[in-house]
Amino acid sequence: MTTAVAAPFRFFSLQVVRTRRLGPSLARVTFAGPDLHAFHSDGRDQSLSLFLPHPGQSEPVVPVELGDDWWQGWRELPDGVRAVMRSYTLRALRRDPDEIDIDFVLHGVGPGAHGEAGPAARWAARAAAGDRVLLLGPAVADNRAIRFRPPADSDLVVVWGDETAVPAASAVVESLPAGARARVWLEVPRAGDVQDLATAAQAEITWLVRAEGAPTALDAVRAAEFGSAERPYVWLAGESGCVKELRRHFVAERGVDRHRVTFVGYWRRGVSEEQLRAEG
Repeated sequence: MTTAVAAPFRFFSLQVVRTRRLGPSLARVTFAGPDLHAFHSDGRDQSLSLFLPHPGQSEPVVPVELGDDWWQGWRELPDGVRAVMRSYTLRALRRDPDEIDIDFVLHGVGPGAHGEAGPAARWAARAAAGDRVLLLGPAVADNRAIRFRPPADSDLVVVWGDETAVPAASAVVESLPAGARARVWLEVPRAGDVQDLATAAQAEITWLVRAEGAPTALDAVRAAEFGSAERPYVWLAGESGCVKELRRHFVAERGVDRHRVTFVGYWRRGVSEEQLRAEG
């Protein structure tokens, strides 16, 4: 049963429909559910909370029956029982049939992987049709979990994202209208993670591949010329330290109005999502 939380967000019970490997570091999982018709979003960087089961569980354990008190009840569950919660962004929403795509970074999974795989990466690597998850997502199309909001007078859209932000950044770039100007940097671990993006905009897209010795995000952006843009809008998402460094560059070095810079730290180097949540 689906339980309402605090509008405009609610829980959705979903099942995996299919999976697709996008590259050595990225995988796409498509989900469907009986009430996904009530999922609405107008945002291209729509944030979601995904609840995953532990190995051996048939579905994630979240006390949705507690209504607005589900959060406290979830926190009080034993570590090995409480569903794994991770923050993701929506890659795509489709109708007829109702489906959503979420792209996962497979940190520490597969041949040549570095570091230790987290629970979400391990789940995504072995996900199969029929696997059950729980999603806390929007029931209202325009909601506070949408960050990409360029002012109407923007004459250039600047985008930077690492692999954790590639899904949102890709959706943003694909949504830009004809005539819009965009300068885009997307940072990924390996060459096989580079994707073809279709957009009607006049977009210059640069993929920074770390395995090939790509320049740092700051060096790549600092060397760029933005031409005659007078009212740029900047969207930055990914590792929080890098995002803050880039924001300082745009505001302090390029003189971009700080109100025209959206910056979101999706993760912090050396810190787990549980630790970040505890700090918050």
